[in-house]
Amino acid sequence: MRGRTVRAAAAGITAAAVWVAVEPLWRRAFGGPHTELRLVGRMLAPEAAWRPVGLAVHLMNGATFGVAFDRLGGRGVRQAVVAAQLENAVLWPTMLIVDRLHPDVRNGDWPPLARDPRVAAQEVASHVGFGVVLGSLVR
Repeated sequence: MRGRTVRAAAAGITAAAVWVAVEPLWRRAFGGPHTELRLVGRMLAPEAAWRPVGLAVHLMNGATFGVAFDRLGGRGVRQAVVAAQLENAVLWPTMLIVDRLHPDVRNGDWPPLARDPRVAAQEVASHVGFGVVLGSLVR
């Protein structure tokens, strides 16, 4: 079981890393104002440290998702994309909290994110990409 858990975590980390690598394309395609690393990192760390904190949390979340997906019997691209979209839908209401607390929204650098269709489209696309990579690796 240990080796399987490590493989599932590695698959989640890989999928999260691909998300970060591809995100500039999604931002351009949808005109989204935010990045996942800054979204998470700037909520948790001061300006000077947001990037490493955001990356660490994002990769840890990917690992956790990969292990949970595997433990719940998830297999293949289709199931992984569905699981990632379900997670996206369940967590979307937390964007209302982000809109109240995130420094980039509060200072006007970003528009409110929860009601921005560009943000929603970018998040859907990012979760599809995450699911495709994860599902390709967890078989």
